[in-house]
Amino acid sequence: MTRFGKWFVALGIGLCALAVASPAFAQDATAVAKASRDAWVALAAGIGLGIAAFGGALGQGRMAAAAMDSIGRNPGASGKIFTPMLLGLAFIEAMVIYALIIAFILSGKIGV
Repeated sequence: MTRFGKWFVALGIGLCALAVASPAFAQDATAVAKASRDAWVALAAGIGLGIAAFGGALGQGRMAAAAMDSIGRNPGASGKIFTPMLLGLAFIEAMVIYALIIAFILSGKIGV
């Protein structure tokens, strides 16, 4: 057998081996799609919760600073400022808790 013939036979055998072995090691397309979806869901939950926590902390800080500035300028109005400030802080915190609940719901979708 010539040198070219040996290479041709080796190439044919190698291609046949790859053609037979490829389906055996292939992953299911739905498994790959689910893994990709799970990665995006986890990323969305983490980033969403981080943005909500950052925004809530920023809003609460600004509200408390404005209330303390108002009380410092007019100490007699502290009773009228304190109650709406606490109510506003509770609403801001509730929005962050809603984001936490949504993140928990999204993380429950991972692996399903």
